[in-house]
Amino acid sequence: MELFSVSGSLLASARSHFATLRARAHVPFSDRPRSVLLVLRDGRWIPGVRIESASYSLSISALGNAVTTAYSLRCFDAVAGILSSAPLSAADHAYLRALDGFSGAAPNSNGQAVTAYWRTSPPSQLGTVVDSARPVPASPEAGISAARNVATTAHVPESHFPVGAVLVHNNQIAIPGVNVEHPDWTRILCAERNALSTAYAYGYTHCTALYLSCPKAPNGSPCGACRQVLAERAPEATLYMDRHDAPMEQSTPAALLPAFFNSSDLISD
Repeated sequence: MELFSVSGSLLASARSHFATLRARAHVPFSDRPRSVLLVLRDGRWIPGVRIESASYSLSISALGNAVTTAYSLRCFDAVAGILSSAPLSAADHAYLRALDGFSGAAPNSNGQAVTAYWRTSPPSQLGTVVDSARPVPASPEAGISAARNVATTAHVPESHFPVGAVLVHNNQIAIPGVNVEHPDWTRILCAERNALSTAYAYGYTHCTALYLSCPKAPNGSPCGACRQVLAERAPEATLYMDRHDAPMEQSTPAALLPAFFNSSDLISD
C-alpha cells in the first residue's frame, strides 16, 4: 500500500476551503458540519458537505455528496483522491472501500488536521472548483429535455435504470443530478437528492424548480426518500415530471408527500 506525500500548500488550501464549506453544511440535529474535497488529477476539486434529514437515515454524508456530484459532472474517473475536514466515519470507510481505486486507501495527513486518501499521486496544489452551474432551461419543455440528457450519465451498473434531474436555484442557475448506485444499496443516492446535495455543496440553497426524467418509466416520480428530503428542503418548488410522449406532469414536493415529517419537533427548545 503506497502512501503519497501531500504538499503543505495543498493542505493549507484545503483548510481554507473547508472554512467556507462549513457554512454550507446542513446539520441542525448534530451540529457537526463535515466537508470533503474530491480532488481531480489536474488539481481541480469538487466539494461535498453533510446534509441532515429529519428522517435521520436519509442524511447525506459529505463523502457521498461529493462522489455522486462527480458522477453527475462526468468526472469521477479523473479523481485522484479525497481530502476530508475530519477523519471519515466507519460508514464512510465502508463506502470508500467499494469505490474503484480506493479499496486499499489509507489515511495520510502528514500530521495536519486534514485527512487525505489517494488512489493516484496527488497534485502539488489545488486549482479551481469544478463548475457545476448549467444554463437555466428556457422553458419547461427544455428542462425536461435537459433532464433526459443528464440521465445518460447515471451510474447504474446493477439496475440499468437511469434517472436524470435538473434543479433550478433561484431561477438563475441549473444543477444536474443523476442516480448513483453503490454495491451497498443503502448507500445509493437518487438523482433528485444528488442534484439537491450538489446545490447545497456549491452554496445554492433556494430550489425554485426541479425537472425529472426516467427514460425507462413514463410514469416515473420521486421515490419516498426523495419526497421526504425535497419536502423538507424545497416544499413549494415546482416539480416537472417527464411523461415521454404525453404532456409533462407538474406538482410540488409538499403535494406529493402531504403531512411529511419535518424538523420542528426535533429542534424545538
